[in-house]
Amino acid sequence: MQVDIKLKQNEKNYKVFINELDKISLSGKVAIITNAKIAGLHLNTLFSKIIADEVYVVTIPDGEEYKNLNTCEDILRQLFISKLDRTSTLIGFGGGVVTDMTGFVASIYERGIKFINIPTTLLAQVDASVGGKTGVNNSFGKNLIGTFYQPEAVYCQMDFLRTLPSREFNAGVAEVIKMAVMFDNDMFKWLQQADLKNESELSKLVQKSIQLKADVVSKDERERGLRAVLNYGHTFAHVIENQTQYKCYLHGEAVAIGMNMANSLALKLGLIDAKQRDMIKNLMHKFNLPTHYKIENVENFYNAFLLDKKSENDKIKFILPCAIGDNLIKSDVSKDDVLEILSEFK
Repeated sequence: MQVDIKLKQNEKNYKVFINELDKISLSGKVAIITNAKIAGLHLNTLFSKIIADEVYVVTIPDGEEYKNLNTCEDILRQLFISKLDRTSTLIGFGGGVVTDMTGFVASIYERGIKFINIPTTLLAQVDASVGGKTGVNNSFGKNLIGTFYQPEAVYCQMDFLRTLPSREFNAGVAEVIKMAVMFDNDMFKWLQQADLKNESELSKLVQKSIQLKADVVSKDERERGLRAVLNYGHTFAHVIENQTQYKCYLHGEAVAIGMNMANSLALKLGLIDAKQRDMIKNLMHKFNLPTHYKIENVENFYNAFLLDKKSENDKIKFILPCAIGDNLIKSDVSKDDVLEILSEFK
């Protein structure tokens, strides 16, 4: 099962392979970027798939709080010690933190080398590893330092998801719900009754999610318009993650809360009705996703929006549903309306 990623702007196309990880033959040196948890579970499996003259392993700490420039510097140091060059290839082997940082390091090491993503979490498979957005966090917010840099290929194996804790799995489902609400009402209805413990249904879910993202990225690789819609829930979620220092919620959990906040704003603006808002909330609850966050200071929360990458000229862009399966980007929402919604979460 394959999904083609076709990019008009830089003419670099590649494939996402689903359950087709067989042998990967690579020239030059190879460095696998991973963490100790994934290495202990799956590294031997990956070793059996790679054909290369020299393979190195760079192990980084596990957790969103380590997704920063300090960790990237550690990765770069090990790459230089191993004497990787422009013919070398990096492999991001892990969740979204690993694949985001691998892509970022690949984009800046000797001004750019090849990389491959092999995501081991549902969230990374359906979202983070595909599309070429790389980056790290800093004290001002999430993914504010990064590049657009596409991989050579992505390999999604359902086998790797079998060891995923249920909380991590459900966090990945949040990103799928995001895409269904924004683009595909039929997919939303399917999710309402889907049994994702069934590997066949899970494979279909991953394929459909990647295809939806591929369609968006092919039209707007650099997030000038349509691709911004994939940030539904994220404007709120990134503030939550930063305020909790990336230690309280998994990314998908924060996105679920952010979607619920965005839905409340959409309801306030008359874009959706209460029934639609509750349908989305109930689907998130089906997968044990949180939908509430206690805001300590509404004004501070609002001001943090201004650091969002989509904001321009001090105007905040909100990605909102205007029906299940349809979307709207609004940059003219009044501060009073936003503060009123945020106050509901105090």
